[in-house]
Amino acid sequence: QLGGFGTRGLDMMFRTCTVQVNLDFSSEADMVRKMRVGLALQPVATALFANSPFREGKLTDYQSLRSEVWRDVDNQRAGMLPFVFEDGFGFERYVDYALDVPMYFVKREIYHDVTGQSFRDLMEGNLPGLPGVKAYRSDWVNHLTTIFPEVRLKKFIEMRGADGGPWRSLCGLPAYWVGLLYDQTALDAASDLIADWTVEEMAALRDAVPKTALETPFRNRTVLDVARETVAIARDGLKRRAKAYGLEDDE
Repeated sequence: QLGGFGTRGLDMMFRTCTVQVNLDFSSEADMVRKMRVGLALQPVATALFANSPFREGKLTDYQSLRSEVWRDVDNQRAGMLPFVFEDGFGFERYVDYALDVPMYFVKREIYHDVTGQSFRDLMEGNLPGLPGVKAYRSDWVNHLTTIFPEVRLKKFIEMRGADGGPWRSLCGLPAYWVGLLYDQTALDAASDLIADWTVEEMAALRDAVPKTALETPFRNRTVLDVARETVAIARDGLKRRAKAYGLEDDE
């Protein structure tokens, strides 16, 4: 079991496959906007790219069983991040969050199991599992890789909500997110779209879409309606970027 904090760790490791998109940000303020849009719309991406309805060759009640599995892998380090939508969110707040996520290991030639212990204690040399050992920069880099929210912040932003799929989907996922986030007009429109969504609504969406995907109710419409709106924003964003590769007229 991954960390021992949830019941689906082995399912996640052996029975699920995702595909992720890693995106740049140009400043702290740019990061904040992209993190907020990315988190709010991650359940929409899960619904759009849902592609894991089977378990051991049998159809389940879920359209994205992978996403459902992640709901009980380790809730201390996975899921949505409500604090991203709080006033004052920035790099420091994410660091505080990461510091408080329990550790898995410390690597010193070998991997030392320090499951559940505090990175803050490692920084002070007070880690119960390794008394006197203090943190290296590499320990922090490793620790950040053991955090699994729907959107993960490093020196780039990782979109983690989509199932793996066929080539057409693999190309469509980065097109969706680049179109939404890399064009300022599109980012403005996406930000406006989610501006009045509550963290409770986002959490409810995250919980519902593994089963009902695009058919999930949202306010007075469905996730399909929201998805169509976001795809239109993304398509326009790609057109405005006008990045042509090969023989295409635009991106």
